[in-house]
Amino acid sequence: YFTTNEANQALPDVIKKFESSMAKKNEVSKLEQELQMSLATVNTFEEYVSLKQKLNSAITKFYESVETLENTGVVVKSIEQGLLDFPSKRFDEEVCLC
Repeated sequence: YFTTNEANQALPDVIKKFESSMAKKNEVSKLEQELQMSLATVNTFEEYVSLKQKLNSAITKFYESVETLENTGVVVKSIEQGLLDFPSKRFDEEVCLC
């Protein structure tokens, strides 16, 4: 659980890790589009497999970056919308410093 001060102190690191996750998500989206386009064109099977392997690697890196972000203690609600929660307690009740 975070106090307000702890959340404020963690924020710069959380932002940096969030931005890294967003960049990796954008890379995944870009590779997905490339893969879809390659299906519509006359590419070789080897080119398709290579692109698919790049996509798989990018997806793995994205999920690793989300895991690294969550290891800071924040809860990722939505990468696309930038929704992160800092779990905290107030009067012994769980709340989020959103």
